[in-house]
Amino acid sequence: MLFANVAAPKALKNRLLEMASTKRIAHALLFLGTDGGAQLPLSIAFAQYLFCHNPTPQDSCGICPSCLQISKLAHPDLNLVFPIALSKDVRFSDHLVAEFREAFLAFPYLNLNDWFNTIDAENKQPIIAKDESIEILRKLSYTSYEGRGKVMLIWMPEKMNSDAANKILKILEEPPEDTFFFLVSSTADALLPTIISRTQLIKVAAPTSTEIAAVLTSAFNLSQGHAQQVAELSQNNPREAFLLADENIASTENFVLFQTFMRCCLRFDAFKISAWVDEFARLGREKQKQFMVYALHTFRNCILMKHMPQAVLGTDEEKEFLQKFHPYINTQNQEGLTEEFNKAFYHIERNVSAKILFMDVSLKTNELLNKK
Repeated sequence: MLFANVAAPKALKNRLLEMASTKRIAHALLFLGTDGGAQLPLSIAFAQYLFCHNPTPQDSCGICPSCLQISKLAHPDLNLVFPIALSKDVRFSDHLVAEFREAFLAFPYLNLNDWFNTIDAENKQPIIAKDESIEILRKLSYTSYEGRGKVMLIWMPEKMNSDAANKILKILEEPPEDTFFFLVSSTADALLPTIISRTQLIKVAAPTSTEIAAVLTSAFNLSQGHAQQVAELSQNNPREAFLLADENIASTENFVLFQTFMRCCLRFDAFKISAWVDEFARLGREKQKQFMVYALHTFRNCILMKHMPQAVLGTDEEKEFLQKFHPYINTQNQEGLTEEFNKAFYHIERNVSAKILFMDVSLKTNELLNKK
């Protein structure tokens, strides 16, 4: 993973680059952020930079053998430790490393719930147990594969039980030469003080909406305006931003939902609106929020259609619909519609009843669409 592809503060990336260039890297780093922050992909990007054969002052090259291996989480000198649900067949991380790679590569900003949903262990206790510590000591007793050192990345070290944590304290304080511990956490209060005291803190603050938008633009081929809108709606949370941008509903489905809803609201067909609200309520919360982003983007496109039609982005079908629909969006109602859909986005985040919410939104949308 390249630094350029991580939604993290530029100043923090520069700090890590400077640490690498001056070779002043602590033997144990604690990447500490919030839930949904960029600490995990940022730690992977830093590991890739350290192992890169041809790094530049700004980033790893991305094409050397080491970079390609790190990009797949398959480098032999990058060791991964993460919480698991203990069972007869699963005793430490290597038993699920293939599943973890797949989950991370699909969504680098995953949190513990995402990970346990992936392995169908939602109702089990996440833990890094004593057997894991034994495995860490065993792996670090071997020499590095490439001779460039080793990275032991522990995701969510707060899930270590006391036996596991105590067993690695000595090696965490005095690791083998050219061995680095990267501890990646989102809950500082749950970490043992003895762990914290042996690490250098790398505080991963929230990036700005502009920094998130820059990454979204390249990752999802979004327009700058759309990416900025998504970043602002996410309230500078990279995980939320990527969930909103990575539309699990195909854009054509969002288009159909929007088209149907607007037609029902324009003439206020109560029967059809009720059916639409029922369908919308069955969608998951993330998909509902993605629809909100799509709707807000479409309102913006309606204004562009009036004044800068060449700037409108969308499929031919969407543009054909906008040609007919954009006259209904004007200076009298565009601000009101944007406000209503932003408020709906806010309430969906807080688990409001989608049926009640969107019946109310439909009434207000009808009033605003018919406002002269």
